[in-house]
Parts: sequence; C-alpha cells; structure tokens
Amino acid sequence: MRTLRQLLEEVAAGRLSIAEAERLLPAPDGELGFATIDRDRLRRRGLPEVIYAPGKTVDRIVRIMRDLIEAEQDVFVTRVTAEQAQALRSEVPELVHHADARALTLDIGPRKEPVGCVAVVTAGTSDIPVAAEAALTAARMGARVERIDDVGVAGLHRIVKHVKTLRRARAVVVVAGMEGALPSVVGGLIDRPVIAVPTSVGYGAHLDGLAPLLAMLNTCVPGISVVNIDNGFGAGVAAAMINRVGEKDA
Repeated sequence: MRTLRQLLEEVAAGRLSIAEAERLLPAPDGELGFATIDRDRLRRRGLPEVIYAPGKTVDRIVRIMRDLIEAEQDVFVTRVTAEQAQALRSEVPELVHHADARALTLDIGPRKEPVGCVAVVTAGTSDIPVAAEAALTAARMGARVERIDDVGVAGLHRIVKHVKTLRRARAVVVVAGMEGALPSVVGGLIDRPVIAVPTSVGYGAHLDGLAPLLAMLNTCVPGISVVNIDNGFGAGVAAAMINRVGEKDA
C-alpha cells in the first residue's frame, strides 16, 4: 500500500497517471451516525467492508449497502435470515440471495476470472451452511473454489478419492462438527495449508462446537490453522489470501 507521498512522487516522475493515482487514494470513511463505513478496506485488504446482518435492522443494512454502492464497491451481507433477505431484496432488487451460505451479494461491475484454487471440504451435510459461507467468501476475493462435501471420518475412503484435488489446491478449508477429526486426516495427506472450521453440529458433549474446536487446536498435524466456531467467513478470507499470494508467486 503506497503512502500519499509515494503516490505524489510517482505522478511527478511520470510513472503514474493522475487518474490512476486518484483511484489509489484512500477513500474517506462513510459517516452514517450509527456506523462508520471503511471505504478504503478494498484497497488495503482486497475485499470491501462486509455487512454482518445479525443485530442490525433492515433499514440500517440498506443504508450501509447504499453507502458502499455510492462508493462503487461490491456488497456482501453475511448471516442473513430468510426474512431479512426477503425484506432487503424488496428494497434493493439487484441483490442476489445465496440461501445455502446465508448471504446476499451485489456486484457493481463485472467480476474478474477466478484464479488459483481453494478447496472447501465438509465432514457431513450438516456442515454445508458454514462451508458455503467459506466458499462464497473465497470466491468473492477472486479464488476459484472447488467443493467436496460429506467426506467425514465415518467413511475414510471418501476423502481418499479426492486427494488429487486437495493437493492441487493452494489452501484447503475443512469444516467439521461432531468430534472434529477430519482436518487432522486431511492435513496428514497433503502438503497444503489447512484451515479448520469447527461447527456447532453435534450431540450433547459436543458443547455447541467447543469439542471440535479443542480437538482441532490440539491436532498433532503441523500446518493446520483453526478459526472460531462456525466462522466460515474468516476461513474463506484466510484461504483466499493464501491463494492470492500463490497467484503472485505463480
């Protein structure tokens, strides 16, 4: 990220056009009273500010969305309920509802071709909503995503069939509830970064995701990182950033 002085020096030296320098300048924050929109996040991080829907009224979500649209940035709303999605789409019909990922998106312009490869794996079908959030997030950050669902440790032969795909990926997100064993299995089979996501799927002593979280944190397989319970969004961002570094090195 260039400083203002560096931008001015490049313009003065003729290495950068005024139009390009203007595009690279940090955007001012959007002040809405109840929220301060970080319009410069796209330049700094490669992903615009994302709207987390729980706890927000439809009106406030709409106002944040319109601020982003005015700043010519894509819209990504996470963890929307079906009721919120219906209400928001009535206000902004261009929104796309990704029901499996519990998300809404709106693209301001054409999207670039996806690059690299991020694999998103689930232990069971109940883990799919969290995995879908991870996959959509990584895709929003420019990654080509491959999904592998329902390959948990109750039938280990299922994951073995996909080892070639996993080894081709630049990063692998593994989503699992119950005892949370699948990330360790995957990590022991491949030489790629593994991002483990515990889910709140399981019976009593599973403790709403605490059991798989602890299992993943205590893995004996090196190279596995763990995000918080049900945090598909965080896993998708991490995987996409790894994928992006791989693209630069390719």
